[in-house]
Amino acid sequence: MSKVIPYSLFSEFDINLFKSGTHYRLYEKFGAHITTVNGAKGTYFSVWAPSAKSVSVIGDFNYWTDEAHKLNVRWDSSGIWEGFIPGVLKGSLYKYKIHSTINNVITEKADPYARRNEHPPKTASVVWDDEYIWEDKTWMKNRKQYNALDAPFSVYEVHLGSWKKKIEENRSLSYVELSDELVSYVKEMQFTHVELMPIMEYPYDPSWGYQLTGYFSPTSRFGYPEDFKLLVDKLHQNNIGILLDWVPSHFPEDAHGLGFFDGSCLYEHPDKKKGYHPDWKSLIFNYGRNEVKSFLISNAIFWLDQFHVDGLRVDAVASMLYLDYSREEGEWEPNIYGERENLEAIDFIKELNIEVYQSFPDVQTIAEESTSFSMVSKPTFLGGLGFGMKWMMGWMHDTLEYFQKESVHRKYHQNDLTFSMTYAFTENFMLPLSHDEVVYGKRSILGRMPGDEWQQFANLRLLYGYMFTHPGANLLFMGSELGQRDEWNFQSSVQWNLLQYEYHDGIRKLIIDLNKMYKKYPSLYKNQFTTDGFEWITYDDHENSVLVYIRKGTNEDTTLVIACNFTSIPRKNYKIGLPKKGVLHQIFNSDLKKYGGSGISNQKETNSIEESWHYRKYSAEINIPPLATVVFTIE
Repeated sequence: MSKVIPYSLFSEFDINLFKSGTHYRLYEKFGAHITTVNGAKGTYFSVWAPSAKSVSVIGDFNYWTDEAHKLNVRWDSSGIWEGFIPGVLKGSLYKYKIHSTINNVITEKADPYARRNEHPPKTASVVWDDEYIWEDKTWMKNRKQYNALDAPFSVYEVHLGSWKKKIEENRSLSYVELSDELVSYVKEMQFTHVELMPIMEYPYDPSWGYQLTGYFSPTSRFGYPEDFKLLVDKLHQNNIGILLDWVPSHFPEDAHGLGFFDGSCLYEHPDKKKGYHPDWKSLIFNYGRNEVKSFLISNAIFWLDQFHVDGLRVDAVASMLYLDYSREEGEWEPNIYGERENLEAIDFIKELNIEVYQSFPDVQTIAEESTSFSMVSKPTFLGGLGFGMKWMMGWMHDTLEYFQKESVHRKYHQNDLTFSMTYAFTENFMLPLSHDEVVYGKRSILGRMPGDEWQQFANLRLLYGYMFTHPGANLLFMGSELGQRDEWNFQSSVQWNLLQYEYHDGIRKLIIDLNKMYKKYPSLYKNQFTTDGFEWITYDDHENSVLVYIRKGTNEDTTLVIACNFTSIPRKNYKIGLPKKGVLHQIFNSDLKKYGGSGISNQKETNSIEESWHYRKYSAEINIPPLATVVFTIE
């Protein structure tokens, strides 16, 4: 049996960067790398385990014994163990067996930098490389125009395991199958981006991927890493961007994972008050440790670099920002200033965003952050956290609360809708109707709507029309685009059979047309994050539960007038003030019969008159159907 040959991919400069927390390409050094040394082909292994007294590579090539292939510890106090093993090639299974200096603890760990892992519940890492040839050069060259903050962002959120099933085989679609079926569907639906719930390797299906053990490995549930690259490639070839959920906030305690890696709290904070998450029963990264920062930032860069991903939606940012997050008094300790902010996590987040945008200025990072922490999506040089966008959780909560009320009572709650405009431009907001809103007894989005069947669907069409014309980017979770009645179940497919019914197919058609309109009219996206893009016409008609507002782009862009009727009573000949003299053309009406509506509409052209209304010189009379959104151009 071959012995370990001393070999290293680390230069002294690499080590200095690693120790200082500024090495952001660690995946090029750590892990298992197939190479040739002294004419022999094999694999170089390296792992960080500073509290180890010995580290062995165990695998199917040495009968999983720890005597055959002991790694060498570096002389520079970096805590890195490394070595080259001839004859270990692609597909070999392996783990690290670590004998700790702490209480003689012995651990067997998957490789934190593994490019592939076994299909759960198996837990070994797999030696892997691929020579995938990308065919998305046109997208990569031009993607800045698709991912910019003044570009349309209409996101379809997907859980790959439950989007569509092969019923006869009782399995999810593979990456290869998704590269055909998901891509063609998203293209048909006219979404601009797909956001995937975590696809990094995870052991436990009910975690939906939010408890990671393989940070550098696409889950083997759906195929090989190169198969996932094919999915990304095909999305790009069809001018669709891809965002990944990324989880730097916590990780599970599974025996083969990062926890107590070398017998010490290596990746997690040693203080339970900072290192353990009571909600998720998981461990929290030690953001103050330089090597951990390098690990996490390298991981973010890895997906952008190696997999051509267009952005990262960063999960549970609020839990990182606050020391007292989900903790009672006595369960947390204030920072050095006696306050609740986690200063080390804040510094980490800023460093992350600086490096991401410096290396990939044509991508976006998006924060799932539910508090009023200021300047989340503002540049770090202005004192912000540096994210490109932030989920608008307040809008989501207030809007769904409002829509659950019977329309006769809505006049007492109009402020639930108008309140969002008091802070809509404090951040670069994305409006999310995500997976979190359709689980745990919250009901589906359709299931929240009041009234009889017609009213439920009309309310849903109204909600989507309001959402797509409200300032900000949009995100819709799979199944919501066809009015799924049941809550999301990660074990079941989207209920595609519902499309045989008129109302459900009407919702699908509505989403297609909303996406087309959103992309066609720059007034809906050019200024989606600035006050220049929005103006009220009327927000105080509580009695009729009507909102009318304007969306604007630059001077050459067509101005849009949007009217929403939140009651089941048609508002015919409803008078509105206009920003200028011109002709109104109805370009969208959620009450059209093809969507399942009643068919109340407007004339092909409606001329303005020089009669003051809503403090404006010009006005016009329009029809606003029951429980509907109508959109006009004015030219």
